[in-house]
Amino acid sequence: MTLSRVVRIRSINHPRSFSTTSAALALSNVARSKANQLSQWKGTSVIGETTKNFIGGEFVDSKSSEWTEVLDPTTQTLLSTVPQTTETEFKQAVDAAAQAFKSWSRTSVLGRQRFVIELQHLLRKNADAIANSIVLEQGKTLSDAHGDLLRVGLQVAEHAIGITSTLLGDKLEVSRDMDTYVRKVPLGVCASVAPFNFPAMIPLWTIPMAAVTGNTLILKPSERDPGAAMIIAELCQQAGLPPGVLNIVHGGVPTVNAICDDPAIRAISFVGGDRAGKHIYNRGTQNGKRVQANMGAKNHAVIMPDANKNLALNSLVGAAFGAAGQRCMAISVAVLVGEAQSWLPEIIERAQKLRVNGGFEPDTDIGPVISPNAKARIVDIISSAEEEGGKLHLDGRGLVVPSYPDGNFVGPTVIEAKTPMRCYQEEIFGPVLVVIQADTLEDGIEIINANRYGNGAAIFTQSGATARKFETDINVGQIGINVPIPVPLPMFAWSGNKGSVLGDIGFYGKSGIDFYTQNKTTTSLWRAEDAVGTRAHSTMPTFS
Repeated sequence: MTLSRVVRIRSINHPRSFSTTSAALALSNVARSKANQLSQWKGTSVIGETTKNFIGGEFVDSKSSEWTEVLDPTTQTLLSTVPQTTETEFKQAVDAAAQAFKSWSRTSVLGRQRFVIELQHLLRKNADAIANSIVLEQGKTLSDAHGDLLRVGLQVAEHAIGITSTLLGDKLEVSRDMDTYVRKVPLGVCASVAPFNFPAMIPLWTIPMAAVTGNTLILKPSERDPGAAMIIAELCQQAGLPPGVLNIVHGGVPTVNAICDDPAIRAISFVGGDRAGKHIYNRGTQNGKRVQANMGAKNHAVIMPDANKNLALNSLVGAAFGAAGQRCMAISVAVLVGEAQSWLPEIIERAQKLRVNGGFEPDTDIGPVISPNAKARIVDIISSAEEEGGKLHLDGRGLVVPSYPDGNFVGPTVIEAKTPMRCYQEEIFGPVLVVIQADTLEDGIEIINANRYGNGAAIFTQSGATARKFETDINVGQIGINVPIPVPLPMFAWSGNKGSVLGDIGFYGKSGIDFYTQNKTTTSLWRAEDAVGTRAHSTMPTFS
């Protein structure tokens, strides 16, 4: 939970456009054109200027003296500087959210629904801008950046439109003329801390759900790639969200701690790494806040000998190396069972065919990882596998993309390893597939259940009985049968378990409604006879 690259700046002289910025010449013509198009958005910058805070419905320049550089992972071009939000600015954001809650929480559910209806329309209309921002700041391929927005991001917004049904309470006549009914009411000011790997999707897990249930929200995007969140904030404004309902602040540890400590904030939603997640959960809950935290993962795919070979291998390679492996649901471990162990050469062959390049380049399969530090860590873990006796069948450490020699590129890597090795025990978060051999299905299940993480697992088989045994015996939250990345659609809920999750209420779906609301139970007595009678009663009611 550290700032990616912090610089102290007394005065900033930012260029107006890339045409006058020598550093920007490293960008491709396509990237430079996309960056200039993005300069129209109010809160973000990819032309060397500053990213703003969004407080009380206004995009505000920070007065901070501490800034983080946002660098294009493909070229190391300076795109923007992001402030470490000051204490005063943070307090202004919380005050704006608290003030807005007074009226937004009393806005009718139909009024809140209209906001989300309009937001999903604007998200679709401006999908290209959001995707372009993600490619520039995060490094994803353009198609994957669109997936960041559309898959479970926009879908959560669309699901939130059904709030008029999903927010329905319960009512029962518990005795004659006596009713008990339960309403789901908003909590108040909530907060969301988002990761770098899904800069559009994770904010969209929280903004629609918090707003449509009547809450207000403080969002802290990753300081590495805040642009998508800032564009979404502007779209929320265009969709009619009143000032103060959504506020965006930036920074690292100081901002996170402020979120954990501020008494006005009732709940925190977090997606990211183990260290930050445990810190936020412990500090937040100690301060009486409701916290949901999705953290690290080590997702396995069991390949059975009877699997549809083409489907299994293509699915495995796509799920292992897509988004340069920077997904908490990436398949990072392949468990080859029995005769399926002989398929390893074909896995390597298909991985070798993946094209590594800049995200805007056509036909690119894998872009760069987020930062030089991330690349160094991935390379270090790959090297540790060699030192511990693993077999390095495909080595992506020395990959150089000629057009982008300064990019944070790591090529597809395949390591045959044992479970005690570091490459298996740690979440690598890079384009690395660890291959484990197992003699039987039971051995594969035992390997997965012994792992401390529990986000998801998949099995590839053509046997219904095998799939049923796997589904029954495996201890992870999200299971795929011939599906490599079994992320549930928003009408369900995120359900990772074990060391991948802290907190007992999941993201989006029914769990999302529960996270952002509290039950209020009312018992009322309106005796029908009192409408005409005048006799008082003194006996204690028995509810019979």
